[in-house]
Amino acid sequence: MSRAISREETFKIIFEYCMNGEVNELTLEEVLNIPQVEEDYVKKVYYGVIEHIDELKQEISNVTKTFSLDRIFKVDLALLLLSLYEIKYMPEIPHAVSINEVLNLAKVYSTEKSSSYINGVLANFAGYKNE
Repeated sequence: MSRAISREETFKIIFEYCMNGEVNELTLEEVLNIPQVEEDYVKKVYYGVIEHIDELKQEISNVTKTFSLDRIFKVDLALLLLSLYEIKYMPEIPHAVSINEVLNLAKVYSTEKSSSYINGVLANFAGYKNE
């Protein structure tokens, strides 16, 4: 099983949730049928992000004070939600690993400038949480 593949597939269904605002059990089932996907990880993160979405969005808003959530590219928002959930609720995953993996996904799925933006938000989040 591969955590990187699991994280990538989880990002995709979080993105779908960001776009539709609904849980799509069919899509989740399809993801869970991918041979290298860690079912426990995917379910924990996907349902965890959905359960804590308002809180996670508030955390992002606290860091991006001058940049409204509505203006954040949905791909970037999904990546931020994924990483913030891991940072806040999955202490077994080192923060640096979560951030690095999300930045790698941003380089594949988002704009040229997105990885810098996401890195800045996550760095500010880490600073914000330590205040």
